[in-house]
This record gives sequence, structure tokens and C-alpha cells, in this order.
Amino acid sequence: MRQLNRLNQFQRLWQPSAGEPQQITVAELAERCFCSERHVRTLLRQAQEAGWLSWQAQSGRGKRGTLTFHVTPDSLRNEMMEQALTRGLQHDALELAQLDAPELRALLHPFLGGQWQNDTPTLRIPYYRSLDPLHSGFLPGRAEQHLVGQVFSGLTRFDGDSREPAGDLAHHWKVSADGLRWHFYIRSTLHWHNGDKVETAQLRASLLELFALPALRRLFSSVLHVEVTHPQCLTFVLHQPDYWLAHRLASYCSRLAHPEQPLIGSGPFRLAVFDPDLVRLECHEQYHLSHPLLKAIEFWITPQLFEQDLGTSCRHPVQIAIGEPDELANLRLVSSSTSLGFCYLTLKQSGRLSKRQAQRLINIIHHTTLLHTLPLDENLITPAHELLPGWTIPDWPELKDVALPEVLTLIYHLPVELHTMAEQLKQYLAKEGCTLTVIFHDAKTWDGCSYFAQADLMMGDRLIGEAPGYTLEQWLRCDTLWPHLLSAPQFAHLQATLDAVQMQVSEQARHSGLQSIFTHLMENAVLTPLFNYQYQISAPPGVNGIRLNTRGWFDFSQAWLPAPSA
Repeated sequence: MRQLNRLNQFQRLWQPSAGEPQQITVAELAERCFCSERHVRTLLRQAQEAGWLSWQAQSGRGKRGTLTFHVTPDSLRNEMMEQALTRGLQHDALELAQLDAPELRALLHPFLGGQWQNDTPTLRIPYYRSLDPLHSGFLPGRAEQHLVGQVFSGLTRFDGDSREPAGDLAHHWKVSADGLRWHFYIRSTLHWHNGDKVETAQLRASLLELFALPALRRLFSSVLHVEVTHPQCLTFVLHQPDYWLAHRLASYCSRLAHPEQPLIGSGPFRLAVFDPDLVRLECHEQYHLSHPLLKAIEFWITPQLFEQDLGTSCRHPVQIAIGEPDELANLRLVSSSTSLGFCYLTLKQSGRLSKRQAQRLINIIHHTTLLHTLPLDENLITPAHELLPGWTIPDWPELKDVALPEVLTLIYHLPVELHTMAEQLKQYLAKEGCTLTVIFHDAKTWDGCSYFAQADLMMGDRLIGEAPGYTLEQWLRCDTLWPHLLSAPQFAHLQATLDAVQMQVSEQARHSGLQSIFTHLMENAVLTPLFNYQYQISAPPGVNGIRLNTRGWFDFSQAWLPAPSA
């Protein structure tokens, strides 16, 4: 990058005297800048024309001239970044910010948070890791799940606080009396992000690609086929009723991309840049619902800010700060909540751990100080007392006379708090004469895990989406954990029970059926929640419309920035 090279050369000139005037020869300057004398004269001329310095040469070879500086490298870097951002060159701005963490924090500060950049309201979020590619189907990361919902649309969607699906690409839908035909009436004003009109046949093609994914095939197992019964109507034909169908289509995993261009969607924001160091979303001007007030959102991927301590601009992946990364205390907390999602422990149904032993182990977790003394950041987690509100954990007697097995094996995956939980559990079980072997599956899901056969216990993280009950139904249907956790007859019975629940027309009846399933799993010591997270979002003054959603993020289409004062 030419600008970065010019900045680096200027810094080499400036650094020996820290900006004080210098008496120096052209040859010495050329050696300092690792270039020829002819080239250094060109650098001096260009820098002088730009107003960065003054060079007063003395006639005669080897004579010392006077070098006077008018700007500092830091101010020049800031100016260059501002110019790059004004021209829409975000990559150039990030490349200019090649500094160690302390200097980088100070440099990025003016550019993060809410900014009107070149008359465009832009929200910049510093983020601690590169984002995985966005695509239809299940994604492990909360940030990726959230972004899919901002970039792609589904036939239905969850709207605000409502746990019932609403129309999205489909304006509305009708269900036949027997529940076997679902007609989704497609809006006539839909456009892809590339400006092309959305055709109903394209939506059908995208759905068929979605159903070809194994996990999504399990989710939509009741669907026989999808027909275009009218240019503005998609009809789902089912072999058995599934009154969760509109919920399934509203889930982030069912958002639809262009069938021939998988990064093109029809949501409120389009993907303008998706690179390891920068993700930029821009407003979709032809969006079919209410238009966002923000024109752009940028994720500046700056892992060096977080490598030593997540206590800067992102205290933790569930505690997001928009804006100044240097001092979280300077930001205002705009929204917080306790996640409905939870970290959990499951206990395999095998001969190595009886039901009473499993209950005893769960009692150790919930009836001792184990969860309350985890060495984690304050206000990060809350020990769980229920699976969902009203779905309480069973209360068993102490069972102190029940001896645990001498040896047990635990496997677990991310998040990082489960490292701490695993070590704490290991110590507590050792006091009971039980040696716990701990195996870490380095991933955010169970996909690709090869340790199931060895495991007696499994720990993981269950994110809850917009419709809590339905999200747990989806978990039982699609997660690779359950066939390894339950015996084959138990798993078949579970799936048959889920089929019976989905056939209930009444939403209340379906939720009651799900609660019974999970109550049975908890009472039989198959599953217990461990803790919930405390979601937090902090932002500088002037960033408005931010409210936490169930994924610990906020709807980008609702955020807004006041116009700059004249």
C-alpha cells in the first residue's frame, strides 16, 4: 500500500529526533530510509509539498541540510485513515493501523462507534476474531447467526418480542384443515441485493438446496415436496402435520440466499466486504420491509486488542462494546439481560452410571458451592435454577449414601468457561473418590466429535433463539449429541414423541408437550442446565435504538445515529 509506505518512510525520518529539527546529510537520510539518495530527495520533495516537513538543503556534496517537521507520525496516520474512510477505503484504513495493542487502541478510538462518515451514518464495532463464512443452515457462532438474519430473509421471521412467526418474504400463509398443505403467499415487490427481482421459483430452488443439508433434512422431515402453485405462491406438501413449520422457516438456519449466488440475499443489509480483517454491511435500498436508518455497519477485526485481555472493547463475546476500546467504563450500558440460552451437562444412558449416581452427581453441581465459586469474571454468568422460565430443575434428596463410580470421562466443547467448569467439577468429584478424565473437543458444536464412545458426561452450550420452546425442539431433532447420548430405542421414542407434539394445532399444547419431554429428561438425570450468561451491550452517547435480542446482539435495522450538528 503506497500510503503506508509513505507513512513508514516519514516515521523513519522523524524518529531519531522525535520531531525536533535535524542537521543531516542526504546520504544519511537515504541510509535511514533504505533507499538511494535520488529516491530520498523525491521523498523529501513529496513530503514538503504535502506540508509534512521542510527540507533546506546546503549546496555541496556531503553538506548537512536542515530537516524541520510540521506533523507527527500519529497525526499523519490519523489524517490518512480519515481520508481513506472518506473515500470508502476501509481496508486501507485498517492497514494503516499496524500498531501494537496500546497504540492501536488510541488510534482507533476516533473511528469506532457511531460516525457520520462522508454523509453516511456508519456503526463500527471492534471484534475479537475473524468471522466464519455466512451460509444457509446451522452456524456455530452467535455473531454469524445474527449476521445471517441481517443479510438474508426467510419466508417467515420473528418480529421483535413476539415468539410467534410473522411474514417476511411471504406476506402471509394459510394451512389446510388437515395440516398437510401450507400455502405461503410471496410478496410481489422483492429484490435481491444485486437489484434483480426475486422469483418464486428461485425461492423454491433455494429451499430444495437447504433441505439437502442433513441437519435441515431432519428439521423438515415432515415435508414431502414444495410446489410453485402460483407465480406468487409456494405450497408445502407434508406427509404428517407439522405446526412448527412457520417457526422452522423463521429460524436463522432457514434464511434463503440466491440459488446461484450464495452471498446474495434480500435482507435489510447486503454484504459489501467480507474479509478476515473487515466485514462491512450496507443498507439494501430495495428492502421489502422498513428500511434501516444506518447506512453501514462495519466489524473491524482487531484480535490484537483482545489477545491479552478481553477487558477492552469486547470484555467477552457476550459483553459487546461499541466504540472506544480503551476504557469500557467510559461507555454507557444501553442494554443487558440474562440469556435464555445455557451451558449444560448431559449424562449418557449407559451401564457405567446409574440413574441414582447421575442424580447424585447433579446434586453435587447444584447443591454445593461449585457453580458459585467458578473463577470467572464478575457478572458474567448466573447459576441456572431452571431450563426455561417455569421449567424448574428437579429437587432430589441429598443421596449421600450413593457412591459415584471410581472413574468417569467428560467431554466438552466451547465456550471457554467450560474449561473452568470442567476443572472445578474434576476437583469436586475427586473429593467423592471419583477420578474424572477430561477431554476437550475444540469446537463450538458436537459436529466432528470422535470421543462420544468414551464419554460418560458431556458439556456444551445451547443458544436459545427467538422462540425458546421451539428452539429446544430444534435442538432435540438436529443436534448430533442426542443419538450418542441416548440408546437407540430411547432416541427413536424421543423422535416419535416430538412428531406427536408437532401435530398439535394449539401453540399452548405444543409448548406443554415440550415441557413434559424436558421435564422427563431432567428427572431421569439425562440433562441439567449449569449457568446462563449475562448479556451486555455498551455504547457511546449518540448511538440509539440498541436493544438486546435473544442472541445477545441487537437488530442493526433499529439502530440509528443523530445527524451531526451544523
